[in-house]
Amino acid sequence: MVETLTHPAGGYGSANPPAMTKRWFDIVCSVIALIVFGPLMVIVAVLIRLDSPGGPIFRQRRVGYRGRVFPMLKFRTMRTEVDPYGVSPHAGDDPRLTRLGRYLREKSLDELPQLWNVLIGTMSLVGPRPLYERQAAQWNAHQRRRVEVRPGITGYAQVFGRAALTHEDKIDLDVYYVEQQSFALDLKILLKTVSSTLTGCADIYEQRYSRDRRCEADVSEGDADSAG
Repeated sequence: MVETLTHPAGGYGSANPPAMTKRWFDIVCSVIALIVFGPLMVIVAVLIRLDSPGGPIFRQRRVGYRGRVFPMLKFRTMRTEVDPYGVSPHAGDDPRLTRLGRYLREKSLDELPQLWNVLIGTMSLVGPRPLYERQAAQWNAHQRRRVEVRPGITGYAQVFGRAALTHEDKIDLDVYYVEQQSFALDLKILLKTVSSTLTGCADIYEQRYSRDRRCEADVSEGDADSAG
């Protein structure tokens, strides 16, 4: 069971004017994005159904704001018979990925359904990527600060290192984001995310999961985040 925060969170995580500004920004942007990308999402969903057996949407329990668990949505990129909590793909030729799934991951199109998570308030456009309950149970008090804000579709760690970072590095950057968060920083992260996606410069496959090599065999990333 994930320990939830019982104290008021600072910054964007609390019900203060900056937090409300971010929430309204999330709502407006997610509505616009769902309208703009809606036709594309329908096409992708149909293509997934045609490409491999199984539904187009993948749901997975993740730890969100204040430690609350929620279902995170993604387009399915793996075959249905594989373990959804298995080891994350570390290369584009991973045999568990479907033909279309490989492309969706590399273009980050598999994340588009999370716009719905943003609209209903379980996620934000920018914030630490939501992790598993098992991972959250291992956090220390400092690392647990990452749930003081809503998890995001993209985040500081995803635009400043991503695949080159270990799991511990990402959590450190997540906490740094919580401590330094501002509307200007969110805009910078969003712009850098769009730039990396359009130019195809983002390396999504992790080079190394943990600083501690003993943890390499114990990682469970499944059909979720290949690089956070």
